[in-house]
Amino acid sequence: MPQIRQSLGAMGVWAPIGIILLRGVSIVLPALPSTAYSLAAGALLGFKTGFLTIVFTDILACSLAFCLARQFGRGPVRRLVGGKAMSVVERFSGSKVESNFFLMTGLLMTGFFDFVSYGLGIAGTPLKRFLPALFLSVFMSDLPIVALGAGIFDSGKSTLVAAVVGVFILAFIQSMARQRFSLLNRSDNLKI
Repeated sequence: MPQIRQSLGAMGVWAPIGIILLRGVSIVLPALPSTAYSLAAGALLGFKTGFLTIVFTDILACSLAFCLARQFGRGPVRRLVGGKAMSVVERFSGSKVESNFFLMTGLLMTGFFDFVSYGLGIAGTPLKRFLPALFLSVFMSDLPIVALGAGIFDSGKSTLVAAVVGVFILAFIQSMARQRFSLLNRSDNLKI
């Protein structure tokens, strides 16, 4: 691992730019898994550089997804993400998640954050309501995942323990947000 980090260090800014491009594409095209890039950023770039790289990428890519959906609507988003992914986006756009800041933030912390960003854009959520939820969710959800990646390959056991605890806390928050979202969807379906 030290040799890999040394080689990446010799690449200069190109290593973080490569991760930014890969993770950014995996968010804008949500069919691709993106969590692996957070782990890789921590492992390959170290915690500080990896965390800053992933936070920057997530804020940029999720904002892009939100703005594309808000500006152009369902048709172009469907062509971009595909029909199967669009059904997930539709669930988030029609659920009135934007009316509950904490639920919106919690859902942005899940593995569906890219779909949620598109859905909130389609739903017409104001940017000033979306951005604070995005910033809070990105900082809270990226921290333990990048730390886990950094801790696995570093000898710092305290970083690894903190990352594992953070991942469990994140999983709990995600579970609560998904339960609330499911309850919200069920109550909306009962009204119809």
